[in-house]
Amino acid sequence: MKFVAVVTRTLREGKTYDDYRRAWFHSNGFGVPTQMYTVVNAFNPREIISIGIIDTEVDQLSGLLAIDVEDRLANPLDEVIEEAIVRTFGVVAAVDDFSAAGALDYVEPSVDGVAADPAELPDTLAAIAAMVSQASDDRDRAKPSARE
Repeated sequence: MKFVAVVTRTLREGKTYDDYRRAWFHSNGFGVPTQMYTVVNAFNPREIISIGIIDTEVDQLSGLLAIDVEDRLANPLDEVIEEAIVRTFGVVAAVDDFSAAGALDYVEPSVDGVAADPAELPDTLAAIAAMVSQASDDRDRAKPSARE
């Protein structure tokens, strides 16, 4: 499974992408194939979009989310970003290659050459939603502002 996290943050006035990157960069890896894409919005350079793709099994995800929560709590971004954050989480349902020029034939969904079963998607999404919600609750309970 490829778990995807898309997190959109806005830099505080006077802060730069470099400020963000230095504060955001993780101090611990996940131990599974993980790629992070950082996008700076062309129409609003203060908007930073982080796209994480983690190749893992569903039963490993809660442990990986715990690593992320621990890293964010140890390295908060509060001085660099505004309070409002948009978080989107999901799973890659298909990977399609539209590189060829001209007409394309329909292909059944697959991820990394492995057939994807759309019937499994609802259960997978429900499990992911539960794990992400738990990690969010753990993060919010541990933040100093949440304890006051």
